Amino acid sequence: MSLSSGTRLGPYEIVSLLGAGGMGEVYLARDSRLDRSVAIKILPAELASQPEKRDRFEREARAVGSLNHPHICVLHDIREDQGVHFLVMEYLEGETLAQRLSRVALPLDLVLRYAVEMAEALEQAHRRGVVHRDLKPANVMVTKPGVKLLDFGLAKFRAETSGASGLSSLPTESRGLTAEGVIPGTLQYMAPEQLEGKEADARTDLFAFGAIVYEMATGRRAFSGESAASLVAAILEHEPASLCSIQRAAPPLLEHVVKRCLAKDPDERWQTAADLARELKWVAESRDKGQPSLAPKPGAAGALAGLRLPILAAGLVGVLIGAVAILIAVKSPARKLRSVTRFSIELPESDPMPLAVQKVMALSSDGSRLVYASGRRLYLRDLNRFEAIVIPGSEGGNGPFFSPDGQWLGFTASNGTLKKVPLSGGAPLVMRDVLAQFGGGYGATFASEDTILLSPSTSSGLWRVSASAGTAEVVTTPDRAAGETSYRWPEALPDGKTVLFTIKTSDMESFDEGSVAALSLQSGTRRVLVHGGTHAVYSATGHIVYARGGALLAAPFDRDRLEVTGPPQSILEGVAVEPTSGVAHFTLSQNGTLAYAPAGPDAFDTTLVEVDRSGVTRPLAEQRRIFRSPRFSPDGKRLAVQIGAPFENVWVWDEVRDTFARLTLGGNNFLPVWTPDGRRITFASDRYGPANLFWQAAEGGGEAERLTESEGLQWPQSWSPDGRVLAFVELNPSTAGDLWCFLAGERRAEPYLTTSFDEILARFSPDGRWIAYVSNESGRYEVWLQTYPRGGGKWQISTDGGNEPVWGPHGREIFYRNGDQMMVVAIAAGSGLSVSKPRLLYKGNYERAPTNVLGSYDISPDGKHFVMIRSDQPAVTQINVVLNWFEELESRFAVPAR
Repeated sequence: MSLSSGTRLGPYEIVSLLGAGGMGEVYLARDSRLDRSVAIKILPAELASQPEKRDRFEREARAVGSLNHPHICVLHDIREDQGVHFLVMEYLEGETLAQRLSRVALPLDLVLRYAVEMAEALEQAHRRGVVHRDLKPANVMVTKPGVKLLDFGLAKFRAETSGASGLSSLPTESRGLTAEGVIPGTLQYMAPEQLEGKEADARTDLFAFGAIVYEMATGRRAFSGESAASLVAAILEHEPASLCSIQRAAPPLLEHVVKRCLAKDPDERWQTAADLARELKWVAESRDKGQPSLAPKPGAAGALAGLRLPILAAGLVGVLIGAVAILIAVKSPARKLRSVTRFSIELPESDPMPLAVQKVMALSSDGSRLVYASGRRLYLRDLNRFEAIVIPGSEGGNGPFFSPDGQWLGFTASNGTLKKVPLSGGAPLVMRDVLAQFGGGYGATFASEDTILLSPSTSSGLWRVSASAGTAEVVTTPDRAAGETSYRWPEALPDGKTVLFTIKTSDMESFDEGSVAALSLQSGTRRVLVHGGTHAVYSATGHIVYARGGALLAAPFDRDRLEVTGPPQSILEGVAVEPTSGVAHFTLSQNGTLAYAPAGPDAFDTTLVEVDRSGVTRPLAEQRRIFRSPRFSPDGKRLAVQIGAPFENVWVWDEVRDTFARLTLGGNNFLPVWTPDGRRITFASDRYGPANLFWQAAEGGGEAERLTESEGLQWPQSWSPDGRVLAFVELNPSTAGDLWCFLAGERRAEPYLTTSFDEILARFSPDGRWIAYVSNESGRYEVWLQTYPRGGGKWQISTDGGNEPVWGPHGREIFYRNGDQMMVVAIAAGSGLSVSKPRLLYKGNYERAPTNVLGSYDISPDGKHFVMIRSDQPAVTQINVVLNWFEELESRFAVPAR
């Protein structure tokens, strides 16, 4: 479960999310009794119902509670409140050792200090009968007073040597925890006996300890492999490179201590943490005293100096060595080739990555960190670590992008708001509501630490937004006379002076016919670089990389002249490209790391299904297309639906004939709304610029008639039952989404509800007396109800978030969506208005609208079933990563670009 700020569990008040793992989420909380900060670890409800998981959680509590040591995290409390099982632990300020090591190897004095502290903590744990079994840098917190061991969630008990502890009566193992084929621990730091499924004891922790000290001293993993299988083989069969050969300042005795920790046979390791701690203290003390026997090993230069060659001979040797060095420099290639390495990051099936119309992943410039979006939140993954952590405050986030220094992450919140969050820790900051105002967003990029370039809508150009002040201005707009309809997917070059972007034109059949352009932000010079492609990024090799036909192509690029200097080459096949928005789901760092989402040609297709009030589903139409915004005709025999890729158009499905007929042509045409008599279909179209309102005969005869002209984006929502008033949303840069009414008889529009908040997704009641709509005035999107005309009252309908209200045919029910839940509220109107408590009707994993003004379902005129949109393709459960991809890229070009 996810807890919001302010939630109370007994005397503890939740402040914010700190992180998440396989065994639960960790929150910062306030202890109201002692007025102190604490860390609360929650066991998820779905795991609390599993006895073996709950037993493991309780074992963690007993393990940590039995320990009292300055270098072990303190357990304050264990509780259950409102059905929530949780631990209350000491709140530690600092960073994990994994985070510290991701930047640089530690100085030797800190290596020895931390090693001694960890060894002493393990000595205490082992004496109390606790084996950690998952010791790794991510479970070691670095604080000002020193390190602290965390997370004994995989700990197991054994009898104390004295036999005096009551812990000796606890079972040594739970069969459910270590079922056949399941190995507890983290692969990179696991001892050979763990990998072979053998008994683990205190010496198992010492193996992991040795791997950690090796990594602290050298900045490298003790064991590595291109796959899990090769990594296991390395641990079982190979020895790590000499510690002193990598860290020449390290005392040889430290290498001896670490090497004995990493012995394959447990009998050949240190037998107790107490012995290990004593050895490490002696190494540290000897180093402080500068004992010669512990000095670094002499290198090749020292060995050559000891040969005592005559001065003349030494001079000749020096000349020869210099000549050979010059010859090698001339003959050798300009740089050493690096091996291309591929691996996949497996995502949990419970929280996969949907391939949305926005970006779903981003790599930091140095390639060390990857952020990706699940359906619920953003995750941060250090590529030299096995675990991903939740980015606090990123619930519902999408479209991630890094700042140039990698310290900030920008993203689009679930309500469309543009935000940034410090990756060192802290709450997200709202930079601008411009995306919410336009109903989504089609890419954003940091041009500098304080400047963001973005594409806010389906028919906009590029905007510049201050990352600190939030002020916005237009940078460039589409050339309507040339048929350009929008600019998308801006990607700034590393110098921040140039931006690449995609041009969508009115004559395109797909984004394979899109154009990639470059714009100088200093001179304003704009040049089209490629005809036929989408979503380009700049490569440090001097190429632009872009997508076409599900493949990545590259072309040499002169960024000073803004010119492509040679023909493109296809580099990689099988990359997911969303056909309606043109986003290519890949990301490239400036050190040559590539990450992408794999997908087949039909990954984005959906089907229309009929769902009854109990949640039973059956196919409604046989065709598989990219469907959005379905609306039943008043008689229920036809369905108007938006079908897109790359241009959205309105189609009409006939139930009797099971056929689709295209209604609209030219530009993007979306959000179909039937007139009450069923004779016309109203829709939004950007064929003449920003989206305005049109209508056309439902039978398809005649031309579309324009109803409004406005510089703001307009989206039809619902007709009054008498056909006189059309409720619509208007979105403008200077204000949030507002509700307006188009008076059909007078052919004019007037405001209905205009505030500083979003008012969207409006539906007239069947009697025309009420308008249900969605607003974020409470801080999140909820369903509200007001009289029409205004002045008769206002009611909040949803209580825990809500979207897309739809009236039942008799006006006695309002349905709405909350995530994957279909909710219903009973409405009774008399002298006043009576609103029931929301009730769950059914749950289902159906498609939701990609922006906050589109609809994703409708109810039949008889109120018996819904039309929903279902994706037949599973969400992505893996991200493919390629290290040193630049080698592969440059190999396709005869002469590497400069």
